[in-house]
Amino acid sequence: MKTIQIHDSYIKLGQALKLSGLVSSGIEAKILVQDGKVEVNGETDTRRGRKLYPGDVFEYNGQKVSVTGE
Repeated sequence: MKTIQIHDSYIKLGQALKLSGLVSSGIEAKILVQDGKVEVNGETDTRRGRKLYPGDVFEYNGQKVSVTGE
């Protein structure tokens, strides 16, 4: 499982997908999220602006990424 570290209290799902390297652009993230291809904490979420906090886990295409804080 990959891990991304955030320096604020949260990160938006679209930004987290880009930061993790699972997508190369914001447009790609937007399409994947809107198409229901991304899960957050085991549930499909179609909100690109979904706030992720330390301890959350998101998954796309079989790759899981954990969000950690400072």
